[in-house]
Amino acid sequence: MAGTPVFDLQVLGKPQYSTMDHFARLGFDTWCLDNEGYGRSSKSRNINFDISNGADDLAAVTQYILEQTGETQLMLYGLSSGALKAALFAERFPDRVNRIALDAFVWTGEGSPTLENRRKRIGEWSGKNRRPIDQAMIQSIFTRDHPGTADADVVNAFADAILKLDSSVPTGSYVDMSINLPVCQPEKLKAPVMIMRGQFDGIASFKDLLNYFEKLPNPDKRFVVMPGIAHSSLHEKNLAIVYNVLESFFQEPLPVYVG
Repeated sequence: MAGTPVFDLQVLGKPQYSTMDHFARLGFDTWCLDNEGYGRSSKSRNINFDISNGADDLAAVTQYILEQTGETQLMLYGLSSGALKAALFAERFPDRVNRIALDAFVWTGEGSPTLENRRKRIGEWSGKNRRPIDQAMIQSIFTRDHPGTADADVVNAFADAILKLDSSVPTGSYVDMSINLPVCQPEKLKAPVMIMRGQFDGIASFKDLLNYFEKLPNPDKRFVVMPGIAHSSLHEKNLAIVYNVLESFFQEPLPVYVG
């Protein structure tokens, strides 16, 4: 999806659903982007805008952010296919990454009921660069794993915000997550990492994520299970839990002793 519906969602009477505003109030300088093929970014190239292309976007955007702010490193949060793009970017540009949180992440796809269902339509998506989206498709994100984890008004606001920007989205992420995993190599991810998994998320199995987590080389790493949460954690009833674990990770003090 485009960046602002995910990270800067405006819901009447519920300002907490803007993740950017929440962290800005804590003193963070917050940024989001539209990957190429989504939202306000260019959609002109005749490609399906896959995970690797999204990591290329992050390389361009982070260079701009660092130039504008004068900082040398960033803290990253990625959700679902965005987590894959963020992890791949961090492998390619380790010097730019201070910390990285990967939410609703997947490594090999082993044991994923959601990806197993997607593979049934891989012939359709492999032959096209874009796929149509509508209210029903967006609603299904919140019902396919465990209905009831999100409030209806938040889901409706999320869907409305997405559909104002896009009536279709690229197929590249779906194709990669269905048949091209793994696209990330944990041994190459050098920064401190937090793996975040919603209790009901159908994208990645615990085994798949724990196998990835075990191979991460930095000893500063966390594996967090978030109760009562499905796939789209930033838009669900237990949002306060998501913020709590992110704040703790991003504000963690540097170790005094490293062995």
